[in-house]
Amino acid sequence: MIAHQENAAQPTLAQSAQAALAAMNAARAEAAQVLAGAAGMALYGSFLLGGQEFALPALSIREVVNLPERITALPLSPPCLEGIFTLRGAAIPVMNLARILDPAAPAVQPGQRIAILDHDGVQVGLLFDATGEVLRVRPEQRSSVQYAPGAGRAVICGALLLDEGRRLVQVLDANALIRVENVPQVRSLAAAAHDAQRARFLRQAEGHKAIVFRAGATTFALPMLAVQEIIRVPAIEPSAMLSAVCKGWFNLRGRAVGVVDFGVLLQCAADGADEAERRILVVRVGDDLLGLLVDAVEDVRAHFDSDILPIPMLGTGRAAMFRGCLPHPDGADALFLAPEHIFTQGEVAEICAGHGRLYGEQAAAAVRGAGTVARRRVYLAFSLGSAWAADIGQVREIVPYGTIALRPPGMPDCVEGMMQLRRQMLCVVDLRRLYGMAPLDDPSERRILVVEHDGESFGLVVDRVDSILTLSDRERRPAPTLGRNGGGNGAGAPDMRRDVGEVLAVAGEEGDEHIVCLFDRARFAATLRARLDA
Repeated sequence: MIAHQENAAQPTLAQSAQAALAAMNAARAEAAQVLAGAAGMALYGSFLLGGQEFALPALSIREVVNLPERITALPLSPPCLEGIFTLRGAAIPVMNLARILDPAAPAVQPGQRIAILDHDGVQVGLLFDATGEVLRVRPEQRSSVQYAPGAGRAVICGALLLDEGRRLVQVLDANALIRVENVPQVRSLAAAAHDAQRARFLRQAEGHKAIVFRAGATTFALPMLAVQEIIRVPAIEPSAMLSAVCKGWFNLRGRAVGVVDFGVLLQCAADGADEAERRILVVRVGDDLLGLLVDAVEDVRAHFDSDILPIPMLGTGRAAMFRGCLPHPDGADALFLAPEHIFTQGEVAEICAGHGRLYGEQAAAAVRGAGTVARRRVYLAFSLGSAWAADIGQVREIVPYGTIALRPPGMPDCVEGMMQLRRQMLCVVDLRRLYGMAPLDDPSERRILVVEHDGESFGLVVDRVDSILTLSDRERRPAPTLGRNGGGNGAGAPDMRRDVGEVLAVAGEEGDEHIVCLFDRARFAATLRARLDA
């Protein structure tokens, strides 16, 4: 009887099959419900700014990086554009979300981070305080925001309602947030740069050179071909066209050249500029000349076209004048200018032509009867105890004095060591030590001139780089025999005067004339080899 009751309590095979089928159907229904919910799921990345939480679609966030040591400001840009920095070979503009939402918000703060957004193939950085989390959001947790026509820049496109309504996250619209003016230009430049990068190492060609200068706190670069010469600031005559931008004019060998304050033109001028460091870059605008007053000329930098990184211009005024960013290993990135777009502005063009019309005859009369014009050459003026100059064609590049990578044993003390520059090892020579000169009291302005001779490259340490001179062949003269016959310096080193074959007679600001020794790279190379073989 007991056995019969136990058998009756056990389910039959049919009942077991029905129960298994019911469980399978329930599992299928649950899985279908999960899949249906997952199909509408969306991924967002969140971050914090000023105590508020924002989010962007995860697919638009490329990566998150720490705040770089240096962000280069872009002149004529809106307050929300902090500047640009370079990241793995790309120039990234940095947008300050706080200033987009409130123009009175503070600028970039230490400790902030940058989200790299990929907008239509162009990378842009978005500044925020701290990262949040990756959010998986169901359709019913998302809502959109509609703006009335003309409501302004609608960068908030919706909200996420999480944690049963206790947490509200604002969703940013990447398309509205980032309005890139020159996306087609950036794409074409980036594609061209990629093609040039592949061909760069398959050909042997000399790179271009650029004049790197500073206006305010911003560093710029101009193609050397666009700069006719660089001079110290001469006596500037008053002009009928005087304005905040136009400072007057000066007489350049019979031509009236208008002077434009470059910092004022680009609204990046700063107080406290050292007048002794200021220079005028003489550039050609059509058939006229224009003088650009800048705070300092930093160096001459060699580059390939592929080195110039295209910059997405986010509402920057006169965006066409910025060809891109010319990066530098020490962080001194320069904004590379397109001269054909800087100097086509009506006001600047009028300054060029206007001064020629108003004061051209006066300038020509001042030098009339001086004779025919001789052939002119360009020289790089530098200091090494006294005034020196080198033919600009002999100087491949000028680089700041930095850390030497290594110093092979057995080298004479005039060899500072070896440094790597553009995948080439250079022997760096201290000219003061080579020629037995006393150490420099203030080495802060030292520069390294990169010169080539007979297939070899050298880095020459000089006291400082002064300017670029354009002189006629009449001002190039043989060195006095007495100077070349100078004896040794008493320290067993050769006298540098023996390596001077020619000098330059340069007219001073007061009409006087001073002598500049012309650097002879062949004589220098012979002296260096003799020192190395000793």
